[in-house]
Order: sequence, then structure tokens, then C-alpha cells
Amino acid sequence: MAATPPVVAGPARGARRFPGARALGSSMVTRVGRRNRAAWMAAAILVLLCLLALLGPVLAPHNPLLPIGLPFEPPGHGGFLLGSDSIGRDELSRVLFGVRTSWLSALAVISSGVVVGGSVGLVAGAVGGWVDEVLMRVTDAFLALPGPVLAIAFAAALGPSLAHTLIAVAIVWWPFYARIVRGEVRSLVARPHVEAARLAGASRWRLMLRHLLPGALPAVVVTASLDVGNLVIMLASLSFLGLGAPEPAPELGAMAARSLPYLLQDWWTAIMPAIGIFVLAFGSNMAGDLVRDAMRDT
Repeated sequence: MAATPPVVAGPARGARRFPGARALGSSMVTRVGRRNRAAWMAAAILVLLCLLALLGPVLAPHNPLLPIGLPFEPPGHGGFLLGSDSIGRDELSRVLFGVRTSWLSALAVISSGVVVGGSVGLVAGAVGGWVDEVLMRVTDAFLALPGPVLAIAFAAALGPSLAHTLIAVAIVWWPFYARIVRGEVRSLVARPHVEAARLAGASRWRLMLRHLLPGALPAVVVTASLDVGNLVIMLASLSFLGLGAPEPAPELGAMAARSLPYLLQDWWTAIMPAIGIFVLAFGSNMAGDLVRDAMRDT
């Protein structure tokens, strides 16, 4: 009887059949880890900004509207950590309230843009035909006009007020979301799962809400996260031009504009609000980039 040949250990079946399987698995793990890190970092930045905005009244050491000391106290003097303004109000308290106003205002404009523009884009992309043509021509009419100039015109016509400024910016902001949602929905209409739902007798509203809208949400989330920084700068610019809330409301753009005459002598009165704008814009842009990277690696 012939001896049984020894069994030689070889590579695993999967590794023998696919030599690059281990490298592929390693790259997938790396990509998932990178995506998770980006998502967690974005969430942490957004949470910090939200806490800074919501807890501004709690963190502010003084009333931002009332003078409590001598004017133009330098930072660290007279009990003012960031100095005092031209009439003796605490600069730190006013910056914290200004950050809160700018952050919540940007979120309000984005929310209105997502709701209005998303609804227009969803209906246009799902229905098609003459409805799509009419809605997109109206959207194109708004996009053809320069957004900042149109917002300034609306805000000036309505009068200086924070509510009027938000309305003016919201009017020019929704067309971007309408275009994005419409493009995503048009690409989803021909997908097999949507066609199967249509053949199964699903109503048009069910198709839009259950099959088309969820597919468009990732693009909307990425766009909205990247828009926060742009809106903070636009709202601060309108406030800088005097189209925001009137004095003595603590708005970062208006504070910087009113302090420009004192920039060379009492620099902190204009620089501190500008730093608040920078922190909001930089933090929100960084969070938006991380959200985009996380969505792209999904």
C-alpha cells in the first residue's frame, strides 16, 4: 500500500484565488476608518459651535447692551477680558452674543433654503414635463441675478432689521438647493428600485417621499454643511453695510463697522468681532469639508 503523501499547508482558498484580497481588505478598513474619523471630527466641531452659540448668554460675564466701565479699556484691564468698546460695554459679552446671532441666523437661512429649494427640486425632478420647465425657469431667473446684490436690494427695501436681512438672504439662497435636488432626483428616476415601485402601484407622493427624497439627502447635507461658512460671511457683510439689526444689537459685522474709526488706536474693538466671524466661518467650513469627505467615502 502506497504511503499517503504529506499534506503541505498552502495559502487560503480566498488568498490563492484572489492574490490582492488582503490588500483590498486593508484598504477598505483604512477607508472606513478615515470616514469614521472625518465624521466624528465634523460632529465634534459642529457640537462645539452649537454649544458656543447656545451657551453665549450663559458664558457672557455682563449684559452686552449696557456700559459697565470706562470706554476703550484694553484687553485684560478694568475687568474686561477682551476690552471694552467706545461706550464702556464688555467686548467679550458682545462677541459671544454676536456669535450666537450669526450662527443661528445662518442655520435659519439654510433650513429655509433646504425646505423651499428642496421641495421645488423634488417636484420638478419627479413630475417632469411642463412642471419641470416652469419651476426650473423660475429658478434660473433667480440664479441669473447676482445673489449678494439682490440680497442687498431686498434688505434695503425692507429696512434695516435682522429679520429683514434673513428674509432677503433666504430669497436668493433657495435656488441652489432646488438645482441640486432636481439633478439628484432626475438621476434616481430611472433606477431599478424606483421603476419597480412605480410598477408595483406606488403613488407619486410615495415615490417622492420614500424612494427619491432619501437618495437626494446626502448631496443636500454636504451642500448645507459647506454653506454655513458662506452664510456667516454674507450675513456679517450685510450687517457691516448697516442692513442688519440696528444699534445697540450685538452683531459681529455691525460691531466691526462701527469700530473702524478706532482701529489704529483701539484695535480690539474691531479685531475681536472679526475674530468671531473667522472662528465661525473657519470652523463651519472645516466641518463641511469633513462631512463631504465622509459622504464621498461611503
